[in-house]
Amino acid sequence: MTRVSVIIPTYNRASTLVRAIDSALEQTIDDLEVVVVDDGSTDDTASVLAAYDEPRVRPVVHATNRGANVARNTGIDHARGEYVAFLDSDDEWHPAKLERQLAALEARSGDWVGAYCDTAYDLSGPSGGLRSAAAAVLARGDEEPTRNGDEELVGEILADNVQPGAGSTLLVRTDVAREVGGFDERLDRFQDPEFCLRVLEEGKLAYVDEKLVVREETGHPPADVVREADEQYLSMYADEVDRFEAAGYRIRATHRLLLAKRYFAEGRLLRGAWHVRNASVSPRHVPGVCWAVGTGIRRRPVAIVALAVTLFVATALGRYSIARRVLTE
Repeated sequence: MTRVSVIIPTYNRASTLVRAIDSALEQTIDDLEVVVVDDGSTDDTASVLAAYDEPRVRPVVHATNRGANVARNTGIDHARGEYVAFLDSDDEWHPAKLERQLAALEARSGDWVGAYCDTAYDLSGPSGGLRSAAAAVLARGDEEPTRNGDEELVGEILADNVQPGAGSTLLVRTDVAREVGGFDERLDRFQDPEFCLRVLEEGKLAYVDEKLVVREETGHPPADVVREADEQYLSMYADEVDRFEAAGYRIRATHRLLLAKRYFAEGRLLRGAWHVRNASVSPRHVPGVCWAVGTGIRRRPVAIVALAVTLFVATALGRYSIARRVLTE
C-alpha cells in the first residue's frame, strides 16, 4: 500500500498548480501519490496536468465545478494511501513536511490518527513584513493553547485558538477520513475546522511545531456570507459550544471578532463596531483588527469620511440641543 495520498483540489488555478504539485513530489518521502482533482476548470489546468510525465501524479476530472469540499472527497475516494494529506492548489509544502508528520505519529500510540503543522503566509512587501513582525511581538503575551490530543483540542478549535487548517496542513489516516464522511459538502466556510472536529471523535491529533506550509492570502466572500456560515457552523456544535464556554472558553466572543474584521475590511465600520463590542480581543488580534480597519478605509474612503462627518455633526447638534435646554430652564 502507498504510504501517503496527497489530495490537491483545484479550480482554474493553472498558474499556481505546478508549484503545489512540485512541492508534493519534492517531499523527502518517496512512497506517495498525488491525486489532483480538477474540479471542472476552464483554464489551462488540463494542459498543466498533461505535461507531467510522472506516474505518481493521478488526475481525476469533474465534468462540472462542484466545489472544493466535493473535490477533496473525490480525492479521498480515489486515495490508495494509508494516509491522506490535503494541499490547496495555491499553497506549497516544505520538503520535509510529510516526513516530520509521519515521524510524530510513529512516536505515538495507535490512537493518534493524524497530525497537523504550523503555516506561514506569503506576506510580500514592506506592509506584510510589518504586519507579521507586529503580530509576532504581540502574540508573546498570549497564553499558549493546547495543541495536541483529542477532547482538549475541541474547545481550542471552536474558539479559533488552534487552526489545524485541514486544507493544506492535515495528514490523517485514510480509513478515518472515510469513516467520518470526509468534508461536509454543505459548508462554504469553516469546513476545515469542522472536518477536524469530526476526526477528533475517532482519535487524537498531533501537532508539529514547525511552519511547513506556505499559504497564499486569498480573497474573502462578503461579510454577510461569512456571518451566515458562522451561524451555521456554531449551530452544528451548539452543545459543545455551551459546554466549553461553561469551562471558560470565549467561543462566541471570538467569532464576533472574526465577523467584525470582515465588516471592517469591507469599510462597514459601524457594523464591525457592533460585532466587536462583545468580542474577545487579545494582543495578538490587534494587528489584524488594525489592518482590517485600514483596508476598509482604503476601500471606501468617501463613504467613511461622510460617515465621520455625519457622526460629528450629530454629536455637535446633540450637545447644542442639551446646552440650549439648560440655558432656557
